[in-house]
Amino acid sequence: MREELLKIIERNSRIDLKELAVILGVEEIDVVNELQALEDDGIICGYHTMIDWEKTSIEKVSALIEVRVTPQRGQGFDNIAERIYKYPEVTSVYLISGGYDLLVTLEGKSLKEISGFVSDKLSTLESVLSTATHFILKKYKDHGTILTKKYEDTREKVSP
Repeated sequence: MREELLKIIERNSRIDLKELAVILGVEEIDVVNELQALEDDGIICGYHTMIDWEKTSIEKVSALIEVRVTPQRGQGFDNIAERIYKYPEVTSVYLISGGYDLLVTLEGKSLKEISGFVSDKLSTLESVLSTATHFILKKYKDHGTILTKKYEDTREKVSP
């Protein structure tokens, strides 16, 4: 039940508990107890709402920043990752393989604001060796949700 429950709520965290119980074939109290256990164990870390900001009048820019750092003895990448994720502009930090060590995602009001964060705050951290900034121009799919619908021609076909 646990794996199936997690897969369902990952796609729709607002699903009604009664409906979830029916899908899983268990009692509603069992779902409530399992969700509480998953939260207590730190498996469920939070619940989020996905917003397509392009459909609002709110200006928002997102960027992916690749960061190369010097790991600290006995700490690895954890301390520098923690320093970075404490900034409110930072939405996520990942340790990655390849040419860079960390992948940082940021949100800001403008390209200038994000560029300023990278040059004034991120690049000046002691362990940071270099950065590469990639601005997100358009999101097609995010967290398993397709954000752009493919154009469908709804015109009626005319035959001679």
